[in-house]
Amino acid sequence: MAITLKGMTWSHPRGYDPMVACSADWLEKAGVTVEWDKRSLQDFESFPVEELARSYDLIVIDHPHVGQITAENCLTPLEQPERQSEFEALSAGTVGASFPSYNWQGHQWAFPVDAATQVLAWRPDRLEAPPTRWEDVLHLARRGAVLLPLRPPHSLMSFFTLCGQLGRPCSVDRETPFADHETGSNALEMIRELASLIDPACLTMDPIAVLDAMGDTSSRVAVSPLIYGYVSYSLEGFRAARIAFADMPLIGDSKYRGSALGGTGIAVSAFSQNRQAAIDFAYWIAGGPVQADSYWRSGGQPGHAAGWEDDGANAATLDFYRATRRTLEGAWLRPRHDGYMPFQEEASHIVNNAITGAISIDTAIAQLNDGFVKSFRG
Repeated sequence: MAITLKGMTWSHPRGYDPMVACSADWLEKAGVTVEWDKRSLQDFESFPVEELARSYDLIVIDHPHVGQITAENCLTPLEQPERQSEFEALSAGTVGASFPSYNWQGHQWAFPVDAATQVLAWRPDRLEAPPTRWEDVLHLARRGAVLLPLRPPHSLMSFFTLCGQLGRPCSVDRETPFADHETGSNALEMIRELASLIDPACLTMDPIAVLDAMGDTSSRVAVSPLIYGYVSYSLEGFRAARIAFADMPLIGDSKYRGSALGGTGIAVSAFSQNRQAAIDFAYWIAGGPVQADSYWRSGGQPGHAAGWEDDGANAATLDFYRATRRTLEGAWLRPRHDGYMPFQEEASHIVNNAITGAISIDTAIAQLNDGFVKSFRG
């Protein structure tokens, strides 16, 4: 009897198109049909994974969900003794912490199919080169040439990145204060200063909204300094104006460290009636040969190093992968404990309240530290 799997991913072409294209290849190769549904980015970031697992065989997830999904027993561990060599090849192909980001309490809950972190977006038709220092970004902001996505949770992601750049990343365990007071205060001051120089609408904009605005040929915006890399916007014809990406701007004598890791992984529902078929597909689509070929060619942003190192992938995307690799390799892994996801939403609004002056920076740091401790369940 023919097998049909149902999958859920996110609605941007980068998240949906490669799944559909690769599934067509898989049908030809394995005789298994995979049908994909999609959700908006905002819904994708917050919708309960357990609910999706009861309706879908395959689910594209964010790594911060792993603590919650482990507690809910709604996904299937992907390590299998008979596939040890395949598993090790996927692990060896990680870019930055992408592969280990889905490992929690001794199990691998997803394989990375998309690797991303906060980097810098810029218009090569407006600037000769991307700004490399934070002070250069502020100079451009004073000229009206900068946007920054500050819609939750992206304001918190910028806070994470700046704390890491300043040398004191936020905590991932309950024994350590979430934000060092001095470092966290400096990071909030930096975001507040930049926010005061740019369009207030940024408080309602996610990365897609910012990049869509930048891709308009009439836009004055030439830079977004902290934004998740979206390879789609580097492709010829995706928007009226092409957008290039570069390593994030540095602060003082810092190195490329601390950018908040993003990306997505493919997971298998614990409730699937065709679990092995779903696992087979996950191993295949996350593997180097697919990631370095049909995955990126159909608009995806690979989660495997083979895709990031492919000459064709870089030639087609204004060198997207090579130009941002240092930042990705130094990216910081967010907390992943059960209870983190509600805290991420709460913390984002605290950050925005500090940015707008609704609360003081001292109050914001105190609220962040208190909320983080309370977010741990059990």
